Amino acid sequence: MSLPPLRLLITGCNGQVGNALAALDWGEARVAGLARSDLDLADLDAVRGVLRRERPDVVINAAAYTAVDRAESEPELAFRINAGAPGVMAEELARRGALLVHYSTDYVFDGHASRPYRETDPTAPTGVYGASKLAGENAIGNAGCDHLILRTSWVYSHRGANFLLTMLRLAAERDALDVVADQHGTPTYAPDLASMTHRVLERLLRSRSEAMRGIFHLGNAGETTWHGFATEIMRRSGNGHVVVRAIETADYPTPARRPPYSVLDKGRARDVFDLEIPDWRDGLDRCFARRARDVA
Repeated sequence: MSLPPLRLLITGCNGQVGNALAALDWGEARVAGLARSDLDLADLDAVRGVLRRERPDVVINAAAYTAVDRAESEPELAFRINAGAPGVMAEELARRGALLVHYSTDYVFDGHASRPYRETDPTAPTGVYGASKLAGENAIGNAGCDHLILRTSWVYSHRGANFLLTMLRLAAERDALDVVADQHGTPTYAPDLASMTHRVLERLLRSRSEAMRGIFHLGNAGETTWHGFATEIMRRSGNGHVVVRAIETADYPTPARRPPYSVLDKGRARDVFDLEIPDWRDGLDRCFARRARDVA
């Protein structure tokens, strides 16, 4: 399947997810991608102006303020980008009956669950970043816009700045790495997330079902810890000689508190959109295969 003729606008197209989205085949859709240099989401008037000029039928907002620790000292900027900008998008798209697809985060939860979080579970962010993303969800809902909010987690890619590339850089410099082992979640390979978003959007646009609107959890399947993720990265990259030592969160203090458990239950998205959700290890294999192709 592919998208019907429509105007599709992707924000954040120079980021991990946005870049993967822009690389997909969108069929007959006319796709416009905006990088940060094209649109600064902190400028809400600019956001409004772009939407009025482009008049898209669908916006996929893959742009966000994601500096989790820096957000603690820049709350106004984090809220402006993560809540103010999506709110403006939703208001503008509601006026024209257009659709907003927006990415949110596992950080809207406090991390004290004992099973994967469902969409209906209470939210309780513990830091500025999570609070700003939750405010964005609420702003979209309050605007009355036709929308799809996709919460995801631990996003990485073969490009950009992310945990995987940081581990590979450090492995080239050190014989041992200390990595937190008491935070549980699911690594999500950005191209996998983009492909699933493509599938979701195709099905949504061909259906009038209200069940395909609202909030969904989306990303790779399974769970691990940052330590487990790092261990698999070392194994697949040929850095098996590098010792990955398990430490606790308390041994690596950061300005922002991380949720100790943030695994998301993707069952609703799987069932509603008839999705195949790949395991995070399979995503990691695809990432290294892509890196190998890029080097060749």
